[in-house]
Amino acid sequence: MQFHLSREDKIFNWINIVVVGIITLLILYPLLFVVFASLSDPRQIFDSALLLWPKGFTLEGYKRVFDNPDIWMGFKNAVIYTVLGTAVNVIMTTLAAYPLSRRDFRGRNVITILFTFTMFFSGGLIPTYLVNQHLGIIDTMWVMILPGAVSVYNMIIMRTYFQQNIPLELEESAFIDGATDMQLLLKVVLPLSTPIIAVMMMFYGVGRWNGYFDAMIYLSNRELFPLQLILREILVQNQMGDAANQAMMNSNQSEVNLIKQSIKYAVVVVSSIPVLIFYPIVSKYFEKGIMVGAIKG
Repeated sequence: MQFHLSREDKIFNWINIVVVGIITLLILYPLLFVVFASLSDPRQIFDSALLLWPKGFTLEGYKRVFDNPDIWMGFKNAVIYTVLGTAVNVIMTTLAAYPLSRRDFRGRNVITILFTFTMFFSGGLIPTYLVNQHLGIIDTMWVMILPGAVSVYNMIIMRTYFQQNIPLELEESAFIDGATDMQLLLKVVLPLSTPIIAVMMMFYGVGRWNGYFDAMIYLSNRELFPLQLILREILVQNQMGDAANQAMMNSNQSEVNLIKQSIKYAVVVVSSIPVLIFYPIVSKYFEKGIMVGAIKG
């Protein structure tokens, strides 16, 4: 059966397409500007108000980035913190969310309220620093991984997903067959929870990759700095690192400033690539997991 759209419906659809297209361009243009600027001659970047394509194509910025050992060091550390931190986050969130989703778990409502309380009230930065100091993890890689192992917001989303998508009859059947609670979690619940696990990996992974504040507070050993802290030095403090500064000593000041502009844009692109690669992998689970975990339907 074919439906024939009226003239008004066609006009409405075209208006929607135009509006959505404009909004999409407004969202994408900052990213495109950075990409084009990283490939452009820094002398020509600001000649026009809008940069719609690379001007004076050059890869000098990327060459300088990949020649900078601080970038590679930060990239390696960021990967370690993201992978290990996300694994700890997902495991701890699952271990917290699943018991609270069980209807036969006494006191689960009280415990959930206590978890929720921490979303609005916390000890603050100084008490948190003192706790980490007494644990002996200040200025170690573990201070970037262990604190904040559970996000209450994410835990509530995962708990709701378990409640709505794991049938009670399935749990009872597994217990009748002799399964323990851990076997039920590992062999029944988790295989049915791929969408929400992918969502948690996305939430935690992006947060870990983009995080720099904890590193700025807790780390003083430069060899432990993540990529985002190195990026902050380049973008905010205009510091390129000893190795990069040594490589530019033979250039005059104007050339150095131009080189720094290229490096700034190039390093933003390089730091964004892992997230841009990771998101399409989990995007097919993203909408289903977040919507089913957040609302009842």
